Amino acid sequence: MRLRGNDYRPLRPPAGYTPELRVSVIVPAYGGQDKLDLALAGLARQTYPAGLTEVVVVDNGTTPPLRLPAERPAGTRLIRCERPGRASARNAGLAEATGDVIHWLDSDVVLTPGALTAHMRWHHAAPYLVVYGHLRFSEAELPAELPADLEAYFEPAEPHAWIVDLVERTDGLTANSPRPFSVHVGGNTSVNARLVEAAGPMDDELILGQDTEMGYRLAQAGAVFVPEPDARAYHLGPTMRMRDKPRIDRVSHAFVADRIPAYRWLRSHPARQWLVPSVVALVDGTAPYEDVRATVDALLAGTVNDVRVHLVGPWDELDRDRRAPLKDPRLDQVLVHGHYQHEGRVGLVTTDEVDPRVPFLLRLPPGWAPGEDSLARLLDLARGEVFGLVNVLLAESATGIETARLERVAYFSRARLLARPGERLDDVVDEVSGVAWVEGEAYGFTREPRKPTGRRAAYNARLAAEAENARLAAETERLRAQVTRWREEAGRWRKSAVELRREVGTLRRESADLRRRLAAATRAQESLRALVATTLKRALGKTQRP
Repeated sequence: MRLRGNDYRPLRPPAGYTPELRVSVIVPAYGGQDKLDLALAGLARQTYPAGLTEVVVVDNGTTPPLRLPAERPAGTRLIRCERPGRASARNAGLAEATGDVIHWLDSDVVLTPGALTAHMRWHHAAPYLVVYGHLRFSEAELPAELPADLEAYFEPAEPHAWIVDLVERTDGLTANSPRPFSVHVGGNTSVNARLVEAAGPMDDELILGQDTEMGYRLAQAGAVFVPEPDARAYHLGPTMRMRDKPRIDRVSHAFVADRIPAYRWLRSHPARQWLVPSVVALVDGTAPYEDVRATVDALLAGTVNDVRVHLVGPWDELDRDRRAPLKDPRLDQVLVHGHYQHEGRVGLVTTDEVDPRVPFLLRLPPGWAPGEDSLARLLDLARGEVFGLVNVLLAESATGIETARLERVAYFSRARLLARPGERLDDVVDEVSGVAWVEGEAYGFTREPRKPTGRRAAYNARLAAEAENARLAAETERLRAQVTRWREEAGRWRKSAVELRREVGTLRRESADLRRRLAAATRAQESLRALVATTLKRALGKTQRP
């Protein structure tokens, strides 16, 4: 089935499906043998067939080494990864995995018995899904062995507040959520193995934020993200983020800003360049020098600074003629190469292949110059209406039409997963997202380049305003999550107060009963004393008679 956007609801996978897919559960662990024992015990009790389940536990350098407990799934093996970091450990487990589905599980997370079954029913319905399980954080004392009724033991527990808020605000991530990939967290998430292969392993250069960065690459590979409330699990204690969110964000944002263009509020600087740009413009570098220069210079002068231009040509074959340069048949290419080889925002490339992390590709014929805000307007249209492709009609003639194209990489990736042999990708993209046509003249495209009019400053001001709004929204989300936690805590205190009042009432009743019993015992004791005294008197009286 071809899902539109992130709306997975048409799938409606049946609850009683026939399991066929193999799942590899990857559990990175560093220390915490007691928690790992509970996590593996939870996996041993899953309703999903044991013959279709393998578990790979990765000891990330624990001293003394971790061991496998008695209660564990039959298909469990323990490997060791000395390179520190959860990403490295997960990649080591991924290299050993053989399943059709990869299930990330933290070593301090216990799955309820039906969790894997709930995950896998979605993967049996479509091959390009990422499923997020419902995770709750319990501060209950660790049991010596896993109880039969997990809910009864681990509740009350806190939800993953910010994810719950995101899911609720976006109607389960279906209402054009701008960042559904944010739910890709490693505690209880499953991913189709083909998607992982397309996206690549976790980035072990990151200190924090590896889950989110991989979630973004999965989205770029065409994934649809599904929150599944029946895939329940308990995290044994709070996460590091819950304990120290501001400091975690400080470290994470410093790195992910370079890699995730979707976090636009982290890219508010008006002149920065990033590892992964928001847009790559592909231009034929073999066209006449003046045409190439008109197009490239107009792109670089536009209000969108977060763009990189790729000039496609056989640059590795180029050799400058230094004896008779004006007669060089490749003179135009020599001029293009010489003019842009030291420009940091221009790449001289030999193919039109682009880093799959780049969210947008602009294919623009040389000689056409966009206006200062042409690209910004196209991006606003594509983002606002969630179009996978925006076609720009530049010119019409008796021989055909000339167009530019703004392609959204994520939807073209999904189209490649779904296209039938011989089917046009544009048609599939139209089904999974939408295709728009606009007039080039209305969007400022021309063959007569205009001088910049200073709109970049206005655009930068708009970016700064967007960044501030995003920051305020994030702060609001944080406060909302905090209020939710406070309300839940207040509810627990109220419940505790009611229970304490009941206990006090019980103690008062027991105390009153004890007082009554004590009074009765005292009266009985006094009666006994009186009886004894009377009996003694009588006995003494008899002995004193002559």
